[in-house]
Amino acid sequence: MKRIALLGSTGSIGCQTLDIVSQHPDEFEVRVLTANTNAALLIAQAKQYEPDAVVIAQPSLYPQVAKALADLPIKVYSGADALCQVVALPSVDVVVTAMVGFSGLRPTVAAIEANKTIALANKETLVVAGELITRLAVEHHVAILPVDSEHSAIFQSIVGEAANPLHKILLTASGGPFRQKSAAEIDQMTAADALKHPNWKMGAKITIDSATLMNKGFEMIEACWLFGVSPEQVEVVVHPESIIHSAVEFEDGAVKAQLGVPDMRLPIQYALTFPKRIPLQGERLDFFSLGRLTFERPDMDRFPCLRLAYEAIAAGGSAPCILNAANEVVNLAFREGKIAFTDIPRLIEATMHSLPQSSPQTLEDYIRIDAEAKQHCQQLITNKH
Repeated sequence: MKRIALLGSTGSIGCQTLDIVSQHPDEFEVRVLTANTNAALLIAQAKQYEPDAVVIAQPSLYPQVAKALADLPIKVYSGADALCQVVALPSVDVVVTAMVGFSGLRPTVAAIEANKTIALANKETLVVAGELITRLAVEHHVAILPVDSEHSAIFQSIVGEAANPLHKILLTASGGPFRQKSAAEIDQMTAADALKHPNWKMGAKITIDSATLMNKGFEMIEACWLFGVSPEQVEVVVHPESIIHSAVEFEDGAVKAQLGVPDMRLPIQYALTFPKRIPLQGERLDFFSLGRLTFERPDMDRFPCLRLAYEAIAAGGSAPCILNAANEVVNLAFREGKIAFTDIPRLIEATMHSLPQSSPQTLEDYIRIDAEAKQHCQQLITNKH
């Protein structure tokens, strides 16, 4: 029985994780649930799964959650500090980090320092602080198991290949909703257009990141840290059908890939059950109905966010943290209708080039850089208007 702390239980990954728990009550037990602002769904989840503790990150919503759960033996907390405390509970074995954005970094560090296994769905953690996270994982002998479908595919492809170094990683991308749009058409796209992803059902932030290909840039950086490869060894391949979730090429030219229908529950469950596989209810891959699979090179002229991600990891130090901070600001600004789609890469690049490069060493360093970059990018947006 694996005892789970689920950070971000009301989001897309969180809800699908709970579906897996419901399918396998003999395998998993939920001990901690956390949410940012969706108090109603957190309350419903807590009543169904009866964890030891819940955290509502927004303090103003604490009374609502505490009152609703007052008759149950569930401890209710609020605030960012509580997230770091609950992941360290002795009753927790695995921490599923499904929070969105930079906010996932602190509790992930706390979970590693508490020697918990990490099922990593919060890619920003490694994008922002890959050097810190990998160092802490080694020091505390903690396994970081990828939940992203692409990184899970890479992970599944290298199981049993420890003695064989990778030549390169083939990181697949759907291309997002604007894959076939011209530069002129892309310039006119709204947030409503960008939120219509052709293959995956995801949260709003990551769906916009998919439309800009920044999500793929983040995944490239994450792959470098997870699998110990250089950026030059990660080749992004646009594969609109999203059937091949990623592949690896070895030194002899052999390529291994993981295929499946676009269903995030498979990589979530694999991270929770590794090294064994257990049944999962859902659609299965039918080769006879696939038709054909297609592959394209990414267009970094139409989607410059991918280029910016390669530039950030090449620069190292604080650059990926600045990249992520600026992206969080412009992603939200675009969703709120304050900037155009093509302003996203322009403002990110301006922020990256405006702030001095540094070599962060501690969690506090990353928190300071994140705050400074967000403030600078927000000022750029304000000046634009």
